[in-house]
Amino acid sequence: MHISPPIRPQQAINRLLDALEPHATPINAIARKKINWHYKGKQQLWLFREGEISMLRASDGLLMITVYEGHVFGIAEMLQPVRGHVLRTEAESVMSRIDADDAMRILREQGLWEDATSLLAYHTAYLAYRDALVLQQRTYAVIRNHLMEMILLSEEMRMRTSILDYIQDRTHLSRSSILNVLSALKKGKYIQFIRGGYLQSIETLPEKF
Repeated sequence: MHISPPIRPQQAINRLLDALEPHATPINAIARKKINWHYKGKQQLWLFREGEISMLRASDGLLMITVYEGHVFGIAEMLQPVRGHVLRTEAESVMSRIDADDAMRILREQGLWEDATSLLAYHTAYLAYRDALVLQQRTYAVIRNHLMEMILLSEEMRMRTSILDYIQDRTHLSRSSILNVLSALKKGKYIQFIRGGYLQSIETLPEKF
């Protein structure tokens, strides 16, 4: 069964960005930069406008999500600072930061808590989606789900990350398990990928294989 990701509340995200960015400080977001929730001892919200950024599980580095469109990170940490995740830029990105106290005041003054709640609901739904992709699933089902997710990316994005890296980063499946399935799928002409393992196209992936 193919599992569809939740729908991003982009209009709510854009309103949050538009309200917070004028009060935020731009940062030098180079590729592969790790970003934590504090800056000089103060809790932060991180405003992402352009580029590529991932959220990783702090305990083991499992990649939870990669974002390519405008986004606001840190609202949940602002309310419940559990430090369960960290951010990492994958490419040079346009970002800024704002103290959580200032962000809280702006959200209150501009009546933006409904938009913030919509974003938090999306994050909760996405975590449930991620669990459905990998928990209690056979190896092939996990790989199939991630191939279906990957093909939704633009060709430019797919040419940046090999299928193997994309799946390993998000599942911690073994290299050999992934490569065996990919080889069989290519031999059966279910998928096409170029040298280096970059996904070109998917025909129809069987439910079981």
